[in-house]
Amino acid sequence: MLKQKPLLDKKVLVPRGKDQAKSFSQLVERFGGIPVEIPLLAFRPIEKNQRLQDCLQALDTYDWLIFTSNVTVETFFSFLKNDAGSVLPKIAVIGKRTEEVLKEKGVQADFVPSTYVAEAFVEELLPIIESGSKVLIPKGNLAREYIATALTEAGAQVDEVVIYETYLPVENRLKLAQMIAERQLDILTFTSPSTVDHFMEVVKEHGLDEQLSNLIIGCIGPVTEKKLIEYGLTVHASPKEYTVNEMIKSTIAYLEMEES
Repeated sequence: MLKQKPLLDKKVLVPRGKDQAKSFSQLVERFGGIPVEIPLLAFRPIEKNQRLQDCLQALDTYDWLIFTSNVTVETFFSFLKNDAGSVLPKIAVIGKRTEEVLKEKGVQADFVPSTYVAEAFVEELLPIIESGSKVLIPKGNLAREYIATALTEAGAQVDEVVIYETYLPVENRLKLAQMIAERQLDILTFTSPSTVDHFMEVVKEHGLDEQLSNLIIGCIGPVTEKKLIEYGLTVHASPKEYTVNEMIKSTIAYLEMEES
């Protein structure tokens, strides 16, 4: 049984932006921790270009539209604002939050996988998608190509279109470097491979590898875990259910085990 405040006074890195960080930080606080909000990812829509314009105008010719994150949903619908009459194809989503944001837009997902990773998504979607089906995948500039490649190999016609850029704001880089250098963090949490890459860019730039040695690390998903291991970091908490809630619980379980 967990102690009432298992994260008591521990400073936990919350790597999400202001809009997404609130529930994450509240969870940390509920268990007695001190959330340190430093968004490791920021997003900005790309300038509307001919490629994007062509995909939006041909939206009714696609059989499937795939959203891999809530950011892709938000950004995609922002581009649709001036085209309210667009006919949407069937929609497949990865992630509980992605599905929720889609519902907030008044749209129901036609397919949601049992687990929220690309590999499981493809395995469960393939039997549903007919060979020759047209699929559109809006994505960020750093997104993996696994889904598009797998569907293409299975005979689908896949178009990928970059709709937003991922970056780490300068002020966040400086704040993160200072916090690590002054050993102001106890627990690091990572929600995607991109958060790991941006974090390690700062670590390498400022020569802070040594300051990471005693930190506890939790993450969401096997791809994020793999990325951490590639950097030579030890992952202490990586739950089977890929949610922030389970990551925090898994981190607490590790702490309890260490104490006992």
